[in-house]
Amino acid sequence: MNYQETLDYLFNSLPMFQRVGASAFRKDLRSTIALCDHLGNPEKKFKSIHVAGTNGKGSSSHSLAAIFQSAGYKTGLYTSPHLKSFTERIRINGQEISPELVVRFVEENKSFLDELKPSFFEMTVGMAFWHFAEQEVDIAIIEVGMGGNYDSTNIITPELSLITHIGYDHVQFLGDTLPLIAGEKSGIIKKDVPVVISETHEETKAVFLEKAKTMNAPITFADQNWKASKESEEDGKAIFSIQSFNQSEELKWSVKTQTSAYSAKTHTKAQNSFKLTFGLNGNYQKYNLPGILESVAQMRQMGWNLPIEAVLEGLKNVTQLTGLKGRWQTLSFNPTVICDTGHNEAGFREILSQLETYTFEQLWFVIGMVQDKDISKVLSMLPKSANYVFCEAKLPRALPADQLAEKAAPLGLTGETIPDINEALAFARKNAAENDLIFVGGSTFVVAEIEEL
Repeated sequence: MNYQETLDYLFNSLPMFQRVGASAFRKDLRSTIALCDHLGNPEKKFKSIHVAGTNGKGSSSHSLAAIFQSAGYKTGLYTSPHLKSFTERIRINGQEISPELVVRFVEENKSFLDELKPSFFEMTVGMAFWHFAEQEVDIAIIEVGMGGNYDSTNIITPELSLITHIGYDHVQFLGDTLPLIAGEKSGIIKKDVPVVISETHEETKAVFLEKAKTMNAPITFADQNWKASKESEEDGKAIFSIQSFNQSEELKWSVKTQTSAYSAKTHTKAQNSFKLTFGLNGNYQKYNLPGILESVAQMRQMGWNLPIEAVLEGLKNVTQLTGLKGRWQTLSFNPTVICDTGHNEAGFREILSQLETYTFEQLWFVIGMVQDKDISKVLSMLPKSANYVFCEAKLPRALPADQLAEKAAPLGLTGETIPDINEALAFARKNAAENDLIFVGGSTFVVAEIEEL
């Protein structure tokens, strides 16, 4: 098979959650274990950091990968879903796996895949681990697909586990309360492996503490050691002010960044702030940065050589180093067009908060969603004063644009229905004034189909 035939085989022969939804979700690890056994257990041949969470796990994974790359480590990165190309899921030092290697992996293992019939995600995890082991990476940053307990990535034993924001998403699989969802995410906590929790929340804190205690895993709540505040934007990047409440770490940062005068006699926590430039411009990154920085601090303690200069360089240039797209990305001006992959209640809360910081005449939403989620909470948050263009992604899970418009209408959200995403965006651009702002999103898959991305 050539590359296109190989992709057709993967997309059509193996159940793919992104396309078909629930029928592709399996609540066990047997197929992943069997596939990796067949491949010679590549998951045991490289070191890793495992990242789970509802929101922020993608940004955090890319940021950590960029930091390790900047420090000179050969760094693998596994993420999902892809936006444009299947090969985005598997990278080493920012370079996507080649189409030739995808073809080779399927050719060498097709008879086993035909027999095992793993899900699309299980197969991609096996391919990523195979690639990282074969290329002898120094470390791989592995992003969980969904949940934690039964996610295919959860066969690794990492150096460190990181759990980002917990919110309501995939409730039909993970549970309909935050403690239940946290319980699923906590499945990545391994025996004796340190775990970093990006945010402290009363509803979920006890869940993580109990699981960490059971696994004898040292646990740190990152926002108790770090605070990030966005101060401004410069050339499409965000300037954050960081405070560290960990004295051993804050002295290093204060001296290196020369933004606070450290004195052993007069030292206070409040004095010890410094600034950094982050290539991801979303205001919501203030929730991710503490987890990222604490993960760096923990890995330093284990002996990984992560100079502060490399951390600053990696965070500043994360998009260039890793190829991350679709996180509060400005596509054009006059009118301003911004896209973001946030798609659940917590994600939209931050999106709407950031939109309020912009000055514009009229706000437009080019929006599409999937049909297997409760979208009522998100729709109820959206401003009635905005102009809407309802669209849909080209996949079976997509909620048809006319149905989305029907669900939105009783909430006072009205506008045009144009199923094709790029035609919908073109309509908004044609009808918007120069001082208007157009937001494109509602689903990762809507952002993925923007042609200019």
